[in-house]
Amino acid sequence: MRTNQEIDKKDKKVDGRQRLERRVHAVTGAFGYSGRYIAQTLLDSDQEVRTLTNSTGRSSPLSGRIVAHPFNFHSPSELVDSLKDVSVLYNTYWTRFNHKGFSHAEAVSNTMLLFECAFKAGVHRIVHISITNPSEDSSLEYFRGKAHLEKALMRSGMSYAILRPTVLFGIEDILVNNIAWFLRRLPVFGVFGSGEYRIQPIFVQDLANLAVDAGQREGNDVIEAIGPETFTYREFIKTIAHALGKRRLITQVSPAVGYLSARLAGWYLKDIVVTREEIDGLMEEKLYVDAPAVGRTRFSEWVRDNAAWLGKRYANELGRRVDRKIAYL
Repeated sequence: MRTNQEIDKKDKKVDGRQRLERRVHAVTGAFGYSGRYIAQTLLDSDQEVRTLTNSTGRSSPLSGRIVAHPFNFHSPSELVDSLKDVSVLYNTYWTRFNHKGFSHAEAVSNTMLLFECAFKAGVHRIVHISITNPSEDSSLEYFRGKAHLEKALMRSGMSYAILRPTVLFGIEDILVNNIAWFLRRLPVFGVFGSGEYRIQPIFVQDLANLAVDAGQREGNDVIEAIGPETFTYREFIKTIAHALGKRRLITQVSPAVGYLSARLAGWYLKDIVVTREEIDGLMEEKLYVDAPAVGRTRFSEWVRDNAAWLGKRYANELGRRVDRKIAYL
């Protein structure tokens, strides 16, 4: 199993212009966020791409350019058929939080089935998007579920690469955009506790490049997919505010008060702004790992270059899940 330290200059870097060995690639959620970037990177390299999705009718720049299959978790035989002739499967399927209609437990169960069907269909390799610091012993269901899936993939008999990103940032992002949305409107921004816990954001296109590169290799990889900058959460918020040109008081609040405030905001916005588990994960430094950076794009530069539009409108997570036709932008 290779780690970040073993990924060197001999590995082919995908920049969207190189021609790859032609294969059939399947990407889950290609009409969504990270899956879209992986699919687009493959298309830019003249690859045949199909997607498995719960949103076959969603408006997307990729609509009509790739074949879309429903997940068909209720019908494993149809799921197997949709994976026939696929050489590499890129799995981004997951859910951010528990809610009526979807849950971490369901996401784990469905992903287990996806792996089983991929094996039956003859898929050679799976590139799986996980999370930093997964642990079967974690008190946090998100990280525990991710650990279960990593273990299942390692035992599947298929070749695999596991990518462990932290916070993704990009045009369709929710977290960074919505932090900017609040910073544009409120004179005070509360951080949970001290705010001194660390995060290592990675650009979504950098993650897509890593995924496509991993799909071309043989052998089993586990890659800590982190960006080139490490911030404390307080520094992260200040970086966004500075890019927006907003002088805001960044103040410490207890996790309980912060969560209650987020719940009230969510009631107004008809969304889940942040969960208590996400707060706990942040404060436990689950989004930090001691490993070399593999992403190239600096968050501080990206947020500065995109400040003109960032946070101008709120990105509603529940809205995206309920309305399966609206575009992510």
